[in-house]
Amino acid sequence: MSIEMKNNIKNIAANRKARHEYHILDTYETGLVLKGTEVKSLRKGKVSLRESFAQFDNNELYILNMHISPYTFGNIFNVNPKRKRKLLLHSREIKRLKGQVEEKGLTLIPLRIYFKKGYAKMELALAKGKKFYDKRHALAEKDAQMDMERELKNKKWGR
Repeated sequence: MSIEMKNNIKNIAANRKARHEYHILDTYETGLVLKGTEVKSLRKGKVSLRESFAQFDNNELYILNMHISPYTFGNIFNVNPKRKRKLLLHSREIKRLKGQVEEKGLTLIPLRIYFKKGYAKMELALAKGKKFYDKRHALAEKDAQMDMERELKNKKWGR
């Protein structure tokens, strides 16, 4: 039985470009403060993490630019799709993250959103932006790895 099935985790959305654009230093699991129709849209997978980031405001952490599409049957209960949403972390974690972001010039980006035991959770990463040559180097390594695996596969089958 996989870990995700054991912990009753259902993935909703992932920020696939994040690992290409940033060096991931550390990850945190946070809760999200959502309105009713936002939860229904999340369950349908109508969310985009592209270009979203976390920011501090009065010793609280908020996620900005995360787009949750309005629920189609929500009528007047729908909220602004790009509103800022509060993230739930322990105060000591918030203080530690705030210190690291301010001192070292790091940023907080979401990696994925999922449901865990019925609650919406976000995997938040403490990250440092990659330079252009770092991205190019990572792509070259990935291509070399794929070529090596392809050669091993061909050798195994006698091609």
